[in-house]
Amino acid sequence: MARTTRSSAAKPASPLRNQRANPTDATQLSSPPATPGPAASKASSKSKASSAIKSKAPTTPANKGRKRSNHHQVKQEDDDGDINSLPHNLGTALPTPGGDDGEAYQEEPPKKRSRKSAKSEPATDQDVKLEDEDEEPKKTPKAKKTGYGLTPGISPYPDYMRPTPEECAEVVRLLEKVHGKVVVPKAVPPPSLDVAGCGEVPSVLDALIRTRLSANTTNKNSSTAFQGLVKRFGVIKDGIGKGSVDWDAVRRAPQKEVFKAIERGGLANVKSKSIQEILQMAYEENQARKSELLSLSTNPAGADNEATAEKNAEIEKASQNIISLDHLHLLSTNDAIEKMLTYPGIGPKTASCVALFCLQRPSFAVDTHVFRLCQYLGWLPKKPKKGEPKVDRNTAYSHCDVRIPDDFKYPLHQLLIKHGKTCPRCRAITGQTSADWDKGCPIEHIVQRHGAKKGGGSTKDKKKAREAAGADSQSDDDLDVADVSGGEEQHDAAESELSELESEPEA
Repeated sequence: MARTTRSSAAKPASPLRNQRANPTDATQLSSPPATPGPAASKASSKSKASSAIKSKAPTTPANKGRKRSNHHQVKQEDDDGDINSLPHNLGTALPTPGGDDGEAYQEEPPKKRSRKSAKSEPATDQDVKLEDEDEEPKKTPKAKKTGYGLTPGISPYPDYMRPTPEECAEVVRLLEKVHGKVVVPKAVPPPSLDVAGCGEVPSVLDALIRTRLSANTTNKNSSTAFQGLVKRFGVIKDGIGKGSVDWDAVRRAPQKEVFKAIERGGLANVKSKSIQEILQMAYEENQARKSELLSLSTNPAGADNEATAEKNAEIEKASQNIISLDHLHLLSTNDAIEKMLTYPGIGPKTASCVALFCLQRPSFAVDTHVFRLCQYLGWLPKKPKKGEPKVDRNTAYSHCDVRIPDDFKYPLHQLLIKHGKTCPRCRAITGQTSADWDKGCPIEHIVQRHGAKKGGGSTKDKKKAREAAGADSQSDDDLDVADVSGGEEQHDAAESELSELESEPEA
């Protein structure tokens, strides 16, 4: 008589085992299987548990030949080797050797996967397309509260009297000797469909979106993202918007299409969402301004300064769904910046860049390089007084925009960015053991770099820099112009060429 074992008794009671052995006869287990007989119930429960565990094994083996790195991404300087090129993709305007918001970007953290029920089925491409076709009209996003706690024209550190006009003039003089003279352009250059830039285009809307794309990434990546928008949505061929990206097509598209167009530029999910929200808000503002201009009963903001021809052009653009923010030209600098800060994803740096390069207003935009060098130069307080806000990029912008004379805002912005990217001592990622450290720095005698790796500058280096600068000989004790924020090494490590994403604050 054949001996009956537990395994042989369990085999006929396991539908999963039969299904695995005969895949062609597999049936969907949408309802529970028949209850096994009493003789096999105990063995069957063990067999089911074993099958359930096996079914959870990953279908793709893990890659054992590659170890996960715990190191953070280190920013590579976005320099194509042309030391004469201006920041923000402004060409090669600097005659002698020597732009988000480009800074390196941080990848978005992976989203947590939501658990799906066993009965749920993945959506097909056809299902997604149908959902997109039936999508409801886009709703107007609410204008965000700026939440930066800053008042235009008022410094958050009213008792801190630096920088002085004399200090600003001296830094411009010293840096222009190395990086070349910077002259404010008389006209905004025509837009490029290959380079994103940081706001140096005639269209205010173009400038805002290009600058948004440049935030927290390199110039190369932001330009790639902009090229993706051009390729996917095209440009307006004729009429009053000729040559511009078809922003209305971008506004009306599903977010996933905008994401796909700019995904190579970094932070595409965040940026695609904020770009579409900006476009929706601008579109509805255009329609509202059109109604007010046609009614003749009320005038929209800035219309009192608008000529009849400009009003007619504004009405025509709105009628053809040509989205525009050119009416910001009609506002004061502070009002224009405050207006831009209400758009999703736009912070002080982006708004200031658009004001400086597109509106051609004096504004001291502060990016990661400018912020670092302002600290090295002692232009920001080391320890704010009680009740004053902490020193960060936003307060640095608010303070320096008040303290720096208008004539120096454009050249200082450009020169500090160029110097912050190229100086072997003032770049954030360099230290005393870095290559070319011995080449020195033209402003060595007036800076105090924080962080142990920077060394703070020796007396010999400062004396040599003073002689090269043509400054009067004086002792280091008399050069008390480097009262900078922090001496902690962690400050450099935390910055490491990464800037915080300019996103809307929580309401």
